[in-house]
Amino acid sequence: MNNKGGMEARIRTVVLSPRKIEDVFLRYRKWRADVFQSVLVFLMSCILLAGCQRSANANWDRLIKDIRLTFPTVKQVSTDELQNWMTAQDEARPLLIDRRERAEYEVSHLQGALPANDAEEALKIIEREGKNRPVVVYCSVGYRSSVLARKLGKMGITNIYNLEGSIFKWANEGRPVYHNDRQVRVVHPFDSKWRNFLDKELWYTPGNEQ
Repeated sequence: MNNKGGMEARIRTVVLSPRKIEDVFLRYRKWRADVFQSVLVFLMSCILLAGCQRSANANWDRLIKDIRLTFPTVKQVSTDELQNWMTAQDEARPLLIDRRERAEYEVSHLQGALPANDAEEALKIIEREGKNRPVVVYCSVGYRSSVLARKLGKMGITNIYNLEGSIFKWANEGRPVYHNDRQVRVVHPFDSKWRNFLDKELWYTPGNEQ
């Protein structure tokens, strides 16, 4: 009887002790928090890994969308459309203007493209080459050329287009670029940020002009 009574007392102590209940509850909360944190870290790792493994197309899609939203009045032309358009004759053939810096242009450019650093210089080219021709401007990825296209539009040039993805996308797709009249493979990567949109094997470095 005494042993039984002592056991019952101990059971009542364990069951009814507020301190024990609080301790168990705190341990449970800590365990749940640890599990949640582990699951969260796992999920974030999966997301980051998927982002690293995802093709550059996702980045291009986001970039092109951003440019369209930033420059809603600028007409866009795709690389496919431009390549087909460049087979046209006479005034139907688009005039190509390269908005990059001279050092970038001298590495390589689209065939027949003329360099222009600002709207005034581009306007002189357009007036000299024929105002009736459609004009396509490009840069590395499309931001600088969209700025130029918008300025020229405000100056009265209505048949002007931005090359979507510009020379980086053009070269990534295996389309030809030229140094003077000679076809080459490499493109000036612009800077450490934007070069990531250009396939690494196409990056120009001194001594790698081919």
